[in-house]
Amino acid sequence: QVQLVESGGGLVQPGGSLNLSCAASGSIFNVLAMGWYRQTSGKQRELVAETITGGPTNSADSMKGRFTLSRDNAKNTVDLKIDSLKPEDTAVYYCHVRQLNVTMGFTDYWGQGTQVTISS
Repeated sequence: QVQLVESGGGLVQPGGSLNLSCAASGSIFNVLAMGWYRQTSGKQRELVAETITGGPTNSADSMKGRFTLSRDNAKNTVDLKIDSLKPEDTAVYYCHVRQLNVTMGFTDYWGQGTQVTISS
């Protein structure tokens, strides 16, 4: 099992910046990907940015430029910096880890979510 603990959410004014942090613990091995997703009420969870182990960082086209992902494999952390925040960035942000599973292919783990609200 993998446990994910997120921190850094809150209320921020438009134009500001925010750092979200995620720390993974437990049986951390054979990690295929780590990153962040977000979800607003009534919508599906969407990719913000995710780094593939040994590969590239993927992000949604609409997220490019303002979102910076940083992964530390030694510490098992993945952080997300968001610049020039907009009201439409308001959402619950979830940390995600995909782990290799020899019987099922892979297992997805999610954090509990951290609320980010952009408002003046």
